[in-house]
Amino acid sequence: MQLQTRLLLSLCLLLAGATGVAAGEPRTAALAPGGGGPALQQPAHLNATGGTTPPIGYVRFCAENGSDCTASGDIVFEMPMDKSRFAQLEKVNSGINEAVDPVTDLEHFGETERWAYPTDGKGDCEDYVLAKRKALMSQGWPASVLLITVVRDKDGDGHAVLTVVTDHGDLILDNQAPQILSWKDTGYRFVKRQSQGDPALWVALGESRSPPVVGGGR
Repeated sequence: MQLQTRLLLSLCLLLAGATGVAAGEPRTAALAPGGGGPALQQPAHLNATGGTTPPIGYVRFCAENGSDCTASGDIVFEMPMDKSRFAQLEKVNSGINEAVDPVTDLEHFGETERWAYPTDGKGDCEDYVLAKRKALMSQGWPASVLLITVVRDKDGDGHAVLTVVTDHGDLILDNQAPQILSWKDTGYRFVKRQSQGDPALWVALGESRSPPVVGGGR
């Protein structure tokens, strides 16, 4: 299936009322933090509850960088984690956080939302995520465990992080935090992320309201 067709499908999923999980996405867990109810132990993995629309900035990014939004290689649902792999994550996370100066899209491009690789050393949250994902893939990490994820941050604003799916749970790489955390320790409300089966398709994660802009801050 061509990239344009998959993107169109993902944009139609919500309008069509789709509730099934997008291509290759396992159902693994329950509610994100802040969901209310009794204080139960949070599961190690986030839950994919059904198909949803990708962020408009991601759609535009894929139109300009088609090969970066195309499924490739074997689908790995969990990356086995050891000290060496965790050190790789830490090096990439801290290295890109330090190398890129935080600026908003409005300051950078004169637009409210634009996703791009921070090749000029400037960017906001989704640009950090794109760079981290690309760096880890260049080191042999499969795309299916490196998922661009949209959350609502502690102020309720749209924010992007990189979810790394491992056999030790879902880990979050974030330009707003120096340490790599489990998703359940971030305090974020998780909205949606890429499908593990196809990076052009997106799945919902429980938070019902999608932010109008991802990365309105830095």
